[in-house]
Amino acid sequence: MDHRQQDPGSRIEAAVQDPELCAGLLRRLETALDGRGLRFMEVCGTHTVSIFQSGLRSLLPSSVSHLSGPGCPVCVTHDAEVAAMLDLAGRDGVIFATFGDLLRVPGPGGRSLKHAQAAGARVEIVYSPLDAVRLAAQNPDATVVFAGVGFETTAPTVAASVLAARAQGLGNFSVFSMHKLVPPALRALADDPECQVEAFLLPGHVATVTGLSPFRFLAEEHHVPAAVGGFAPADILLALCEMAGMRRDAAPGVVNAYPRAVDGAGNPRARALMDEVFHPADALWRGLGRIPESGLAVRPEFADFDAVARFGIDLAETPPLPGCRCGAVLRGRITPPECPLFGKTCTPASPVGPCMVSTEGSCAAYFKYAAH
Repeated sequence: MDHRQQDPGSRIEAAVQDPELCAGLLRRLETALDGRGLRFMEVCGTHTVSIFQSGLRSLLPSSVSHLSGPGCPVCVTHDAEVAAMLDLAGRDGVIFATFGDLLRVPGPGGRSLKHAQAAGARVEIVYSPLDAVRLAAQNPDATVVFAGVGFETTAPTVAASVLAARAQGLGNFSVFSMHKLVPPALRALADDPECQVEAFLLPGHVATVTGLSPFRFLAEEHHVPAAVGGFAPADILLALCEMAGMRRDAAPGVVNAYPRAVDGAGNPRARALMDEVFHPADALWRGLGRIPESGLAVRPEFADFDAVARFGIDLAETPPLPGCRCGAVLRGRITPPECPLFGKTCTPASPVGPCMVSTEGSCAAYFKYAAH
């Protein structure tokens, strides 16, 4: 079948496997740019890794500039939240359950959960929220606190763990919700006069849950084009072609360039599950500060499973990590090599900030794929 006769999803599937189609997308991008530049920001850690790992950055036209935004859940976790995690992990009778990438994030004084674990705290790595529920069932004499970190993609699974714990009558399970919502963070960036982003590559994972509607304000209010993109190089190139074309034609919109995985309406069942357990609340973001209605708090009717309510957690003002410029990287103000610590005192083996800790962090990606 001629590629022109295929639906968009089939064309992308073919492009993932066909280098010639990727080359064709690069030519299409040059045409869409029409001599203009394009300064775009991706807001998904998986995009960050794919762009660097595939070498796509080196193939893009020189007029295309790439910035990494606040799309890494570990990276945007605020200093005050890290301090609260360390506090919880150090309490008697608590088992602190977390995904592994949070273990090495530095907090006050450079201490991390790994340091707390070495000092005797019961810090357990789990691979899913339901693993933490099982941990609570296996340890009835302890209180398991699960670190709820992530965006709209992971929040429904954490909500499911709360419902599972309730169904099993596990009164010793709770969640410290540090979940973040992507659209409010993009609004904060778009409102920032120092943020000179001309197009946003939107996260495919998040859009599978939210759909496109929450992102339409970018085009309607800020006149900035945006496209939901997949994660193979061809997926990203197609999204860039769409954004460059919209900018050339002065016709900004929010388009779905990942139709094989993303439905325009998202996943109503996942959103309903998330909304049953959580409600929007103000949240702290590294680099962006407090953003209204950008986080998820546990609803009062599930207070027994809310670590904030159970332990009286107060996100007190916390000194930032000395010298770390992860916040500026996440806002698109600088690229990682512009941080004076990058590759010197801050490396993946000895990270100063979370952007170098997480495998999805832009500093780690720069160090591994572009710095040498």
